Amino acid sequence: MSENSKQSIEPSVEPGVNDAAPPPARFSRRLSDRHTLDSRALEDIDRMTNIALGKLCGGVSPASLAMAYLDWTVHLASSPGKQFQLGAKAIRKAMRLGSYALTSAITGKAEPCIEPLRDDHRFDHPGWQRFPYNVIYQGFLLNQQWWHNATTDVRGIAKHSQASVSFTARQILDMAAPCNLPFLNPEIAETTLKERGANLVRGASNYREDFGRSLRKEAPAGVEAFRVGENLAITPGKVVYRNHLIELIQYSPSTDTVQLEPVLMQSAWMMKYYILDLSPHNSLVRYLVDRGHTVYMISWLNPGPEHRNLGMEDYRRHGTLAAVDAISEMQAGRKIHSVGYCLGGILLIITAAAMARDGDDRLASVTLFTTMTDFTEVGEINVFMDASEVTLLEDMMWQKGYLDHTQVSGGFQILKSADLIWSKMVREYYLGHREPMFDLMAWNADGTRMPYRQHSELLRRLYVDNELFEGKYMVEGRAISISDIHCPIFAVAAVADHVAPWHSVYKLHLQSDATELTFVLTSGGHNVGIINEPGHPGRSFQLSVCHEGDRCIDPETWKERTPSTAGSWWPVWQQWLTRHSSGSEAPPGMGAPDKGYPPLCDSPGTYVLQK
Repeated sequence: MSENSKQSIEPSVEPGVNDAAPPPARFSRRLSDRHTLDSRALEDIDRMTNIALGKLCGGVSPASLAMAYLDWTVHLASSPGKQFQLGAKAIRKAMRLGSYALTSAITGKAEPCIEPLRDDHRFDHPGWQRFPYNVIYQGFLLNQQWWHNATTDVRGIAKHSQASVSFTARQILDMAAPCNLPFLNPEIAETTLKERGANLVRGASNYREDFGRSLRKEAPAGVEAFRVGENLAITPGKVVYRNHLIELIQYSPSTDTVQLEPVLMQSAWMMKYYILDLSPHNSLVRYLVDRGHTVYMISWLNPGPEHRNLGMEDYRRHGTLAAVDAISEMQAGRKIHSVGYCLGGILLIITAAAMARDGDDRLASVTLFTTMTDFTEVGEINVFMDASEVTLLEDMMWQKGYLDHTQVSGGFQILKSADLIWSKMVREYYLGHREPMFDLMAWNADGTRMPYRQHSELLRRLYVDNELFEGKYMVEGRAISISDIHCPIFAVAAVADHVAPWHSVYKLHLQSDATELTFVLTSGGHNVGIINEPGHPGRSFQLSVCHEGDRCIDPETWKERTPSTAGSWWPVWQQWLTRHSSGSEAPPGMGAPDKGYPPLCDSPGTYVLQK
């Protein structure tokens, strides 16, 4: 281990200590925390007002929305050509719908005016093809298309304002869609007649149960069947290191020999780690262990109000770097295959860049799952990333000292409200079909909190100011650069990811100067694309390898030219890890008691059980 790395971590607890207390709060204040008014009392008045507005508006900044609509209204009002175009479109659509309705009423058959978008399955039921339901859904789709035209491509409007107005219009339309109304939805009508209302009775029961659980802040129905340490996160292992922020789990070997280089995995701190160790059939940890890899896992503390001042630097030094230091002590002379998922990947790339800058070469490779390094285009989540919205979120966190996981999951649900909110409502409350709980859904309901300071830094430094991509992100007083990382990189993006859009993940090509960059685009979304075990039907991926000196091509051209392979990308990655390892040996012991790292308890440890 290099002297630089030893000095950089300064662990606040001795390795293996179970009951170590968090370090004292010796943190500088963020710029947004410093006084801008004459007294703290005046600032607190403004904060409390902002908090009240946030609660009233569901966490959405009314100032941000008002400015966006003013921008759109003014520019649309000063665009008579656009107004004429919209008027003409409205007339043409009305005439097409009228002709369709008349033909359908007389003949029972008519050519549809418009088809739903490829991912829109709200009108798949055959009943929507019968009169008058066909006219109802065709009218909705034409109206939806008109509003898209009305809220986009207005000359002079700011990009963020256009995104906000278009997003809000779509949310209203999704809420008011005819499929959500029992008397306009043929599937609900047919089911109610067929079951003589039994579906509505079951739906009312489902709603009563869900509403009660929501008031009591309990997990969704069915989660109780999935228990961490019993049927989730059951790959055998030991906690071999613990400090005030992480537990480090070492998994027990299941093969006679293992690769010399161990694998260190970390998920986002807003996710419990066992998404990478779900059930035995889809555990990525077990998959690696069974193929001869020594695997370590970071399990994050679930922070409370007392941890409000923990920031990004604390998570880097006492999280990722502390784990690297501990493994380097336990397995001296071994480089480490590092793996980061989502925000955990962002923290890993920051750590790896700082290590590379300082000449610390302990990483054998870097693997990133659905990890953005450029935040210029972050998809529709950008609607919530302007200065007004970030200030509102900061003030709401300031009161509690953390961001609750329900706020995060609720925000992501809004991004796909048609599927995750309204269609679910129809299935469970009107049709009476309770969604069966499965392991990934149970994990998703078991969220964690994010400290006030850290989440604020994440939003401002990365999402708003894009410091990492622009080479302005400071670690220990000096800027870091991703181009300093020269070890092999394996990056995985998901084609349907609405959290980390794959086009943005692909931009790692513009920053990387690695000897080898392997990029994989897999089917599925942010989670399903990663929990992509072999044997699952319908999965596929595209893969390319970019070496130092190769030309970079744009993402759409890359997608068009790169062949698709059926199946899971897991075997390809595991073989890649083996290829970048230096041989095999007998499995190491659990921890290193002689070096101060005795096994502390069995996996899954204690931090993952914190609520």
